[in-house]
Amino acid sequence: MRYEKGRKEASRQKIMEVAAERFRCDGIAATGLAAIMSDAGMTNGAFYPHFQSKADLVRETVATAIRATRFGNFIAEDGLETAIANYLSPEHRDDPGQGCPLAALLTELSRQPLEARRVYADNFLAVARELAAALPAKTASNGSTSSITGTASTRSKRLARRSRTSPIMACSTFRRSFLNRASTNGSKKPSALL
Repeated sequence: MRYEKGRKEASRQKIMEVAAERFRCDGIAATGLAAIMSDAGMTNGAFYPHFQSKADLVRETVATAIRATRFGNFIAEDGLETAIANYLSPEHRDDPGQGCPLAALLTELSRQPLEARRVYADNFLAVARELAAALPAKTASNGSTSSITGTASTRSKRLARRSRTSPIMACSTFRRSFLNRASTNGSKKPSALL
């Protein structure tokens, strides 16, 4: 039986959309392939022509969901203040299935294969850079942005560290974050604090 052109790609997209929503709502570990395929209106056997394993689906779904909800996209469309207001709104908070995959999947991804953690960490850092680039040059009343960018940087590094792409990255990220924070707080010998 022949299908129209593009049907396989449409099926793959449907699986990924359902998986993204399920992963954000229920968690990766709690979401089975049977539930994803049932919600997508397909049989379990229809999964394997599209993905080799659930880990493969997780990696691709996470990457696609993060790209689709990149903060930079919303900043470009609506401006920084509106993007932040929408992100922090009760509507966004109360709809995890359509919400931020970075926040929803952080705790789950630390137990996923390395490739999925790398995808998460790379995209998370890209979002943090987009947000930092969108901040005004002088935000605080005294003209200093160091406390705002320092806090944002520290939190983003902490979240990236929790995704644990590797122990080496986690340690070096922590060390850089600590040294940067110590040097902006006026410590003369931040390395002595380690």
